[in-house]
Amino acid sequence: MKRLMVALTMISVGLLANTVWADTFKVDPDHSTVGFKIRHLLGNVNGTFDQFEGTIDYDPAQPELSKTSGTIQTASINTRVSKRDDHLRGGDFFDVEKFPQIAFTSTKVLESTPEGGKLEGVLMIHGVEKPVVLNVEIHGIANDPWGHTRAAFTATTKINRQDFGLTWNKAVEAGKFLVGDEVTITIEAEAIKQ
Repeated sequence: MKRLMVALTMISVGLLANTVWADTFKVDPDHSTVGFKIRHLLGNVNGTFDQFEGTIDYDPAQPELSKTSGTIQTASINTRVSKRDDHLRGGDFFDVEKFPQIAFTSTKVLESTPEGGKLEGVLMIHGVEKPVVLNVEIHGIANDPWGHTRAAFTATTKINRQDFGLTWNKAVEAGKFLVGDEVTITIEAEAIKQ
């Protein structure tokens, strides 16, 4: 029994010695953007969410082990038109009093390379959780002049807003609708090693 315990301990130590632990990076909101684009009638409207936070566990030697999670404050939506933003915060859309946050948690990395890959995860909007896949570009790691180590990433995806219960619309001429269903999301994240 004693020999078995010693053998198991040695195996455990060996496995731990061969494990590379990822560093945790905290998203720097001053150098990051959470943006979206959606069709309005014939053109597109772009907007951002201005309050958000997140962490990224990342090791450039093993990008396939990366993971991330983050939250966005829905009341911080900004399309540069205050009347429209108030409508988006209300019950027809995000209902920010009832659903104050959007959240994302990664579950798996696919097609990983040093330059990027695909990140599976669960996105929660309006209290509804759905699986999504983010296309991720890895821009690398560098030290800034103030002694911080930073990493930068771009993540993009497209979702159907109706899948998350955001169904408000108005019919316009020729059987079309005022607001499109497909939303393009782009996240530019610069993060600081903790």
